[in-house]
Amino acid sequence: MQCLVIYDIPNDAVRTKLGEICLDYGLLRIQYSSFLGELSYSRQNELLAKLTRRLGKREGNIQMYPLCDKDIKLRKVVLVVAEVVIEADGKKAKVKVKGTKKDG
Repeated sequence: MQCLVIYDIPNDAVRTKLGEICLDYGLLRIQYSSFLGELSYSRQNELLAKLTRRLGKREGNIQMYPLCDKDIKLRKVVLVVAEVVIEADGKKAKVKVKGTKKDG
């Protein structure tokens, strides 16, 4: 089952650690504090418990949404990229991309 995890955490260090935990669980970062990926129900519970422990008593909001495949297929994505920076061998090249990507 697909799982969407979003959070709003004011503390930079905690926010960074939560992102690392989500990535460790194989989730894909779809926005700065939003992650999506395939997790079983038990792994979802395990992840939420780990995120909750890491947050502790600090201010924050963590939300997890299990999503069925039907709902994922209905997802709409709009992605506008203004500039892409590619770095190879220590040299940077900027590529301007025009247009909008729509998925769904």
